[in-house]
Parts: sequence; structure tokens; C-alpha cells
Amino acid sequence: MIERPESELSDGPSRPMRDLAYRNFTDRLMSRDIRPGQFISQRELVAMTGMPLGAIRELVPRLEADGLIKTVPKRGMQVAHVDLDLIRNAFQFRLMMEREAVAEFARSAPDELIAQEHSQHLDIASEARGGVTPALLQRAQAMDWRLHDLMIDRLGNEIISNAYRVNSIKIRLIGFERVRMLPELVDSVMAEHIPFLEAAARRDVNGAVAAMEAHIASARARAMQL
Repeated sequence: MIERPESELSDGPSRPMRDLAYRNFTDRLMSRDIRPGQFISQRELVAMTGMPLGAIRELVPRLEADGLIKTVPKRGMQVAHVDLDLIRNAFQFRLMMEREAVAEFARSAPDELIAQEHSQHLDIASEARGGVTPALLQRAQAMDWRLHDLMIDRLGNEIISNAYRVNSIKIRLIGFERVRMLPELVDSVMAEHIPFLEAAARRDVNGAVAAMEAHIASARARAMQL
């Protein structure tokens, strides 16, 4: 008798399919096809993500564990909604991770990388002073997210990177619902990045950490005010 691999004996979807279902869900969340606080059924998730029901059934426990949905008795599944508790918790967790990330970035990032990031930020800030177009707004937001992801990933710790990605989804939901990167914020956010980049260029670890703390505190304050 030929033994089949365990993955073939399982009736459930393969791991790649489960991972694809997760990515499809978070992509829909980021594109606002799925909204914070929305009640949603498994069959609606099938229709939205294009994934089979088996993959969705295995997706739900992961989404619950990540805090992206919760089961409400007699009402069904609810997508995480933005409230003060989410803002406090998400920003506190972000601060804990990014303190270490920016410290390591200041200690070990190549000079060329720091200089490149610094130059790109100065360019965005300069353009913003001449007027913020939708294209510039999109570039600034992408650069903001990319820089933070880059510093986290330079820690070389997959557990931290994965936890940060989940928390980053929540931070971005807060941004979509409350602050977004509005045109008038582009210049100020770029200006908040530049101090920790300049501290990193000097290899000033304490200065980089202090600048990052100020940046995250500013972002948290903007969210709490709205």
C-alpha cells in the first residue's frame, strides 16, 4: 500500500490556500471592501475573497487569534472596529517593537541605506511644500509604511515581523477610519521621520529612539483626538 502525505490525507485546504485566504481578507480590509465593525458571514467571505468555504472555515480561527474579527453571540462574526481601546493597545504594541527596531537601525543599517531614505524623505517634504497631489500623497504613505516595515524586518526576527504585520493592519485601519495621511499631514509626518534618520546617520541610538517615540506619540495623539 502506498502511503499518501499527511497534507493529502487532510480534508482541509492546504497551507498555501489558507495563507492566500488570509491575504485576500486583509487586502479587502485595506481596500475597504470589508469595513471595521462590519458583521460578516463565512459565505460572504467566500464571495468577497473568491476562496472556497473550507479555506474560509480554517481562516476564521486565525483572524480571531489576530484580533481582526470576533464572534458576537447571536449576531455572528464582527470585523474589528476602531475604538479607544484598539488605538491605545495598537500604538503601545507598536511603540514597544519600534523602539528596538530603530535602535538596531541606528546601530547597524548601512550608511548608504540611511542616506537613501533621508534623501527620499527630503524630496517628499520639498514637493509637499509646493502642494500635495493625490500621487504625492500615495507616494508619501507608501514610503511611510515601507520605512517602518524595513526597520522591523532588519531585526531578523520572523516572530516580531509577523506580529508587527498584524498590528500594522490595525494601525492602518485606525488611519483609514480616523486620520489617514491627509495632505496637510504629509510634510509633518516626513519631518517626524527625518530626525530619527539623521540620528541613525550619526549612530546616535538614544537620539533615534527618542525621535521614534515622539513620532509614534504624535501619530497616537492624532488618532485619539478624532
